[in-house]
Amino acid sequence: MELRRLGRTGLHISPVIFGGIICMNETPETAAHYVDFAVDAGINYFDVAPAYGDAQERLGPALKKYRNNVYIACKTGKRDAEGAKQELLHSLELLQTDHFDVYQLHALLTQEDLDQAFGPGGAMETFLWAKKEGLIRNIGFSAHDEDIALEACRLFDFDTVLFPMNWALGMESGWGDRIAGEVKKTDKGLLSMKVMVSRMWRENEPRVYPKAWCRPVYDNDRLAITGMKYGFAKGGAALVPPGNFEHFLFMLKHIDECLAHPLTAEDLSFLKKEAAKIKDELIF
Repeated sequence: MELRRLGRTGLHISPVIFGGIICMNETPETAAHYVDFAVDAGINYFDVAPAYGDAQERLGPALKKYRNNVYIACKTGKRDAEGAKQELLHSLELLQTDHFDVYQLHALLTQEDLDQAFGPGGAMETFLWAKKEGLIRNIGFSAHDEDIALEACRLFDFDTVLFPMNWALGMESGWGDRIAGEVKKTDKGLLSMKVMVSRMWRENEPRVYPKAWCRPVYDNDRLAITGMKYGFAKGGAALVPPGNFEHFLFMLKHIDECLAHPLTAEDLSFLKKEAAKIKDELIF
């Protein structure tokens, strides 16, 4: 599997990311099987967060034997320095590692999040301390709001950005264009998520994949593959699949195809038509 440069981090990562939520609510044996399979397939970037239930507890033992050959990214949802420090140290313990290759502010959404994280006694104090101590190597964030993401980049020169490069949002509103430009300009590593989801679940609709809060594309291979291509076209170094093993397998199966045959004008026209069908049900 072709490794890809993650911005200026110095990391070269697999184009498919293993999302730790895949291991959430699984047995230790199943989690270990998933991780073994992923590593054998060439995956070297694993991302997890305390918000994903017991995923850290499952992922830590499964990854231990591979630690020198993989990158581990983690996150904190805490906005204060002390809370972030405690969460960081606990995550290091659960994941059985002495450092994270990427550590991220998780799910920045509001101006209040930024004010707290970057203010006196805020989480960024812990990030800077942890990097100085060698507990983290690169500092990143994830966000679900483009204005907030851009403001975060103004406040600190982050190494990585984890952002929804969702085709439906992009086709309908140009979502992601500005942060993609910022990332390219400053050589940050961009990780594209929500590339294989379409819309919100409808009321009374069977939630075929209960770990997913929005509806993955699971019944239209062309749409799923084109959505993946879109994530790369926006500048993503790698893609995050929806949080279930089946979609992870789908990405693995089609990743070489997506990289060998990038997004075309025909693909964009197809995505535009598909987005128009769900314009009132977008995920953000």
